Amino acid sequence: MPLIRGGAFVADPYAAIDDAAPLPSSGGFSVSLARFKRERSDILARNASVGLRLKSDESPEQIADDVGRFSMIALEFPRFRDGRAFSWARMLRTRFAFKGELRGTGHFLYDQINFMQRTGFDAFEVGEGFSIELYERALKEMSAAYQPSSDGRKTIRELRQKR
Repeated sequence: MPLIRGGAFVADPYAAIDDAAPLPSSGGFSVSLARFKRERSDILARNASVGLRLKSDESPEQIADDVGRFSMIALEFPRFRDGRAFSWARMLRTRFAFKGELRGTGHFLYDQINFMQRTGFDAFEVGEGFSIELYERALKEMSAAYQPSSDGRKTIRELRQKR
């Protein structure tokens, strides 16, 4: 899938390694939570950028002690109606102070991209045919927000209370 980071399409520096496949001898890679738990010491001993793929039902609390060891965490949207990844992103950025790449994967909608960025996502796996122009438009469509987020922007409620 095409990857957008920093407002541009980029090559994915993380090879997604299946649970049964051998780990690569060099280069960045990402693994599932199950594999990370099973092979934690071997994975962390490698001199490579390590990414983690979390499914929507896998809370980041399971990796709280290791969050700083990952350079990328991918959060899955199994369907656009499943918003747990928004909560996980905010948790990773605010509670666990995750500074690495936070990637949205799966089935999210164009109009969710703005809130994804507000909750901490900074990379997006998008479908074929998705353009940078669509991405930029999605980020600008909402000028005010109802939901609190990790980006520090004031919500509509907070703005109204200031009056």
